Amino acid sequence: MTAPLACFPPQGLMTPILEQAEIVAIQPAQLDARLAEGWRHFGEKFFRYNFAFHEGVLCGVVPLRLRLAGFSPSKSHRRVLRRNADLETRLVPARHCAEYDGIFARHKARFEENVPDSLRDFLSADPAEVPCTNVALEARLGDALVAVSFLDLGTGAASSVYAMFDPAHASRSLGIFTLLLEIEHARRLGKRFHYLGYAYTVHSPYDYKKRFRGVEGCDWGRGWTELPGGFTWSRRVEGLGG
Repeated sequence: MTAPLACFPPQGLMTPILEQAEIVAIQPAQLDARLAEGWRHFGEKFFRYNFAFHEGVLCGVVPLRLRLAGFSPSKSHRRVLRRNADLETRLVPARHCAEYDGIFARHKARFEENVPDSLRDFLSADPAEVPCTNVALEARLGDALVAVSFLDLGTGAASSVYAMFDPAHASRSLGIFTLLLEIEHARRLGKRFHYLGYAYTVHSPYDYKKRFRGVEGCDWGRGWTELPGGFTWSRRVEGLGG
């Protein structure tokens, strides 16, 4: 059995991490280094944290990544690709536009907690270049945009920033579809790692990220390790959280 993440001990609490930084421009190699240390960013706001409150409990936060050289899609992932073979996809420099704002408004209606206000919560005013190179992966059914995701590009790493889709096409698993296309694009560029974002140590809407073959978790301060299957960690803290 794979050993649990040591940063989340069986007894007691973990050592909390909560850091942030404002960075208006970051070089590709510097982005790689930040990602390897568990950092993420929305626009110019960089952050990393190893705990969160979800459904009334304190849980751990685990950055996830894939080693691209050994990645292969699962059977379920191949089904998602076949299901969406009728879509036209393209890569363009990230930008803001009315079309993206429209799909964002429909996408955020899915959420009951932590509902974002705007796509600008996740992207800078000039997202193609600030604070780093970012591309948008669009998926269209005919002329209609049904999904778009945003991907940072470093020297040896790529990182998923945000993805959104039209809920009218939820049966297509478009979030997974665009992530698979991001991974393929990163592989074509010769990237070594693809960072998937954060997941929780309890069941949450982020669990789909844990199901990628060979996914690694950041064992805060102890490097990266293959994510233990079925690993959970939480604590109920009276009077805190929500």
